[in-house]
Amino acid sequence: MEICKFCNKRSSAARHLGNDELEKLGHSCVEVSFEKGDIIFKQNALSSNIIYVREGLVKIHMAGPEREQILKIAKGPTYLGIPTTLGDKVNNYSATALTTTEVCFIDIQVFKDFIDSNSDFAYEIIVNLCKNELGHFHRCVNQLQKQSPGRVAETLLFFADEIFESDIFDLPLSRHEFGDLTGNSRENVSRILSDLDKEGVIKISGKSIQILDKDKLFFISKNG
Repeated sequence: MEICKFCNKRSSAARHLGNDELEKLGHSCVEVSFEKGDIIFKQNALSSNIIYVREGLVKIHMAGPEREQILKIAKGPTYLGIPTTLGDKVNNYSATALTTTEVCFIDIQVFKDFIDSNSDFAYEIIVNLCKNELGHFHRCVNQLQKQSPGRVAETLLFFADEIFESDIFDLPLSRHEFGDLTGNSRENVSRILSDLDKEGVIKISGKSIQILDKDKLFFISKNG
């Protein structure tokens, strides 16, 4: 199969694979398309594949003692489930598509073989894991130390700058999901968004969000 050799969504790690390795990768992976709301993998289910999101938007979420928590929003191209699959045989969290999402399921043994035999590939995977861990640390600190308006403002900036790369975007989450992501109730999220709209910081039209005063939103993110 030539699909991996000519894929324009290859990861930085896969760019270090030779032609023979890319052919082996192509024979060991399966492409699947998911629609919004489809579960890509489920918490507590057995895991035997590395997940590579070629394109799309995914929420990573975990069921807690009292409520579900959205851990992060992941944008393709990116790997999912490496710590879970390599460190444990059971998924420790779930992944659900927020948009139409193209995913490659990669056989775990083939992935391990690349790590064992290709140091450049292994290095890129380690860098990816380190970035994810540092991002998780920052999110934990922000959740604990920022007030609700600051967490909401920070998340709006995250969607604008890192996910959609535009100050106008359709929010991919419901108010309830937005609350799960920011550690707020649905009612609190709705109130804060409404206040930001009234103050002219953002403009809300249904699911559409337009950031009108980015400097003020950034100030709220840091100090709110």
